Amino acid sequence: MDFSPHPSSESELLQAIRSSDPSRAMPALASLRQLPAAEAIPLLLIGLQQTAFAIRSLCCAGLGFKRSEEGRQALVKVLRDDPDANVRAEAANALAYYGVVDAWPLLRRTFAEDDHWLVRCSILAALAEDPAMQPAWLLDLAELALTDRDGTVRVGGAEVLGRLLVPPPGPLSDPAVGNLARERLRSLAKDPDHLVVAAALNGLHGQQGAADPGKV
Repeated sequence: MDFSPHPSSESELLQAIRSSDPSRAMPALASLRQLPAAEAIPLLLIGLQQTAFAIRSLCCAGLGFKRSEEGRQALVKVLRDDPDANVRAEAANALAYYGVVDAWPLLRRTFAEDDHWLVRCSILAALAEDPAMQPAWLLDLAELALTDRDGTVRVGGAEVLGRLLVPPPGPLSDPAVGNLARERLRSLAKDPDHLVVAAALNGLHGQQGAADPGKV
């Protein structure tokens, strides 16, 4: 989306962001991409205090790219306290940019405690294809997702299991975890949700020909 014209001076940026008017604040926030992190981060933190959820959400995204310890701590607070699921989902995604190894314990706890489908799907998307994720972590995340009542989250869980069957350079480095993922996918072939079944079959068929052609 084109948010031009952009405010030019720091004072104009600050006024636009503090207005809590998305039509003024969003162009100002978009323009922060051109600033060094040291200049952009204080303005993004101010944006997190505004009432419009779209402003807070965009600020979370910005803090994923303009990173600092202060920004990370702010995102953790947003993930815990913000009343809007859109904002929490964006905060979860942004925290993954700080490194999934460090973010995993927090994102795993959030996935277990925050039952909003949008937050959970954001965490799945942020972690599923990151090469730094341990296979056992992905299996754990998939099992959590499959207990959800929301079909979209459960499909995401099945897709994560399929990732564990992808041979190197995919995430599979633990044959035992791969075997567990395969058995779980087989059990999902009888799931009452046809979309989950489709995701499970895609995961199983996707690994055919790599190590055991013709066998599911």
